[in-house]
Amino acid sequence: MNQSRILVVDDEPQIQRFLKPSLTAAGYEVIEAVNGGEALKFVATQAPDLVILDLGLPDMDGKAVIASLRAWSDIPIVILSARDRESEKIAALDLGADDYVEKPFGIGELTARIRTALRHRGRQDAIPSVMDVDDLTIDPIKRLVSREGETLHLTPKEYDLLLLLARHAGRVVTHRTLLTSVWGPAHGEDLHYLRVFIGQLRQKIERDPTQPRIVRTEPGVGYRMAEPD
Repeated sequence: MNQSRILVVDDEPQIQRFLKPSLTAAGYEVIEAVNGGEALKFVATQAPDLVILDLGLPDMDGKAVIASLRAWSDIPIVILSARDRESEKIAALDLGADDYVEKPFGIGELTARIRTALRHRGRQDAIPSVMDVDDLTIDPIKRLVSREGETLHLTPKEYDLLLLLARHAGRVVTHRTLLTSVWGPAHGEDLHYLRVFIGQLRQKIERDPTQPRIVRTEPGVGYRMAEPD
């Protein structure tokens, strides 16, 4: 049984009534908070391993909770919200949330995102010396990328883009994060530029670039690399 402790921050009683038994059945210990103030207090005093956070809280916006937590904590944060606007997702992720699940949601999807976020806790965005995803192998020490033993020739920017996605494997990385990290702050809005490079990268690393399995699109938000094998 997984004894990780999860703090659920949501003021909807029906969500709390559904989540607590569902997460408990999955082996998690559950703490509940109904507003942002309680959430910040409980993170400091109850030492949860992960926060599930609604954005529409009665006392403060969930994004303010993310910003406050990220000032002093690297605790994984999974957003669970009915706000489906891309701008809300992007803002939450750019502030430091690890993932975003829309309401209504399936418990299977939510627990999968929880497991991914927990695996990344304490990793400091490091990746193993060799990483296998689908049939792709990434060796960051040698700066080599290969598929079934055949070396793939990536440009420096393509490699930097792939490595950044690999460091966040399983989690969505926003367009802005990719652009500013790989090309610099001046390119934060160059979405067409990013799409061109993602297309080039997929041509080299995917078996079928029209049905990508390794670098997946999160529409309007960013990209998510498949988790390592």
